[in-house]
Amino acid sequence: MIYLRLFFEFFKTGLFAVGGGMATVPFLYAMSDKTGWFTHAQLADMIAVGESTPGPIGVNMATYVGFTTSGLLGALIATVGLVAPSVIVILIIAKVLQQFRQNKYVDAGFYGLRPCSVALIAAAGVLVLKIALLNIDLYNSTGNLSDLFRWKCVALAAVLYVVTNYVPKVKKLHPIFFILASAVVGAAFSFAGV
Repeated sequence: MIYLRLFFEFFKTGLFAVGGGMATVPFLYAMSDKTGWFTHAQLADMIAVGESTPGPIGVNMATYVGFTTSGLLGALIATVGLVAPSVIVILIIAKVLQQFRQNKYVDAGFYGLRPCSVALIAAAGVLVLKIALLNIDLYNSTGNLSDLFRWKCVALAAVLYVVTNYVPKVKKLHPIFFILASAVVGAAFSFAGV
């Protein structure tokens, strides 16, 4: 039964997450609350690892959740569930698109999907910031405003913002440098579980 549920949950995510891998994050956030398969902190870790490893982030996260939930078969089923809607839609579109591509309604439909993609990706960005910079559980238990922020993470984000926007030589560095540097800083200063 767990395999069917994994497939179904990731199939829904793949069906409605228009706009790429980061568009899956709001769905994964809701899945975390609904299923309990992973916590919000684990989701933040999945995003970090998924962004720094080859392959689409949504697929990486589906594979990870499937594996931690039900082993190798769970990883395979969750991954297939996530990509199945795309494959089905692509096959259907390939059959009919040539006939309707010049249709003004089809063109308007594709144009209308753009804001949806932007909204899903923006929601993912807000969720990532919330998970990375805020410690809402600690704040809820203590009520102390200073406990709301993960201060080391806020300081790192501020340093990265200043360095990447106002230091000309750093602005020209390849993004992989920032991924590796963030991994080193995270390991050196124990950002996990902050």
